[in-house]
Amino acid sequence: MKILKRLHMILITALNLFALSAESDDDIKKIPVGGQAVIEGVLMKGKNLWGLAVRRPSGEIFKDHWDNSSRTKHFPYNLMFIRGVVVMCEMMAVGFKALSKSAEVALEEEEEQMTFKDILLAVGLAIVAVGGLFIALPLWLAGQLATEQLHINIIEGVLRAVIFVAYVAIIGLWPDIREVFRYHGAEHKTINAFESEMEMTPENIMKCSRIHPRCGTSFLLIAVIVSIIIFSPVKTLIAGESFALQVAARIILIPLVIGISYEIIKFASSSGKFGLCIIAPFLTLQYLTTREPDINQAEIALISLDTALEGGLLSA
Repeated sequence: MKILKRLHMILITALNLFALSAESDDDIKKIPVGGQAVIEGVLMKGKNLWGLAVRRPSGEIFKDHWDNSSRTKHFPYNLMFIRGVVVMCEMMAVGFKALSKSAEVALEEEEEQMTFKDILLAVGLAIVAVGGLFIALPLWLAGQLATEQLHINIIEGVLRAVIFVAYVAIIGLWPDIREVFRYHGAEHKTINAFESEMEMTPENIMKCSRIHPRCGTSFLLIAVIVSIIIFSPVKTLIAGESFALQVAARIILIPLVIGISYEIIKFASSSGKFGLCIIAPFLTLQYLTTREPDINQAEIALISLDTALEGGLLSA
């Protein structure tokens, strides 16, 4: 896989994994599950394990698992607004590991494996892409379209959302990314079936919705709204400064935007129907980041979830 494809997958992976740890810890009767599509497979999060299932070119299914642990269980990483940034970093690390393993298994070509050099290059490209495409470009365009400071702030936020939606829509036309989006749909359907206490079979999974309220892509649209609120006073303070300084100020504030957005998702996920109403408008983006899977992809997602739950699902 070329590095550009990996960049797209890493950006999407980081966003979707981000919401997995934003679930309520109060309801101990529910097992907090979540997941993310990888190359020809699905990564699932259980209470104690991450479970990975990937289909080999031969049709056989590869399984792997590793411990699910987080620094957010300990001080000071569990403090409000800090824990969101910690979770994002941890989820990116998990995403790198899962993508690398899935590339190794699904592609079975030495040169296609994600090396440490590939990861560094992809991270660098991701930083440039986020800084240029989602920060600098909306800021510049807003300055061309309006003169009033309040109008510029609003237009900048709206443009950031539009650019992101367009980005997701465009990369979804790429066959390799579209296939990942199908596994993303299988992951959502599997979790919906599990949380609805259905009999866990691929056939039942296919009957479920591919939209799920804890999907991390909803996080970014929430972050756009938060960024309007956070960036507005800063833009007013440095309105006369250089364009480069204004871009740098926004980049510096990204951790705060992430932290606040995380707390909104966490609150919504623990607030029942009220929380669902809060995030409902943001769920429509999932129609772009998921596709309808086939039954073989549903099988992969089911095996991944069973692995994450320590084999207690299919054997039940």
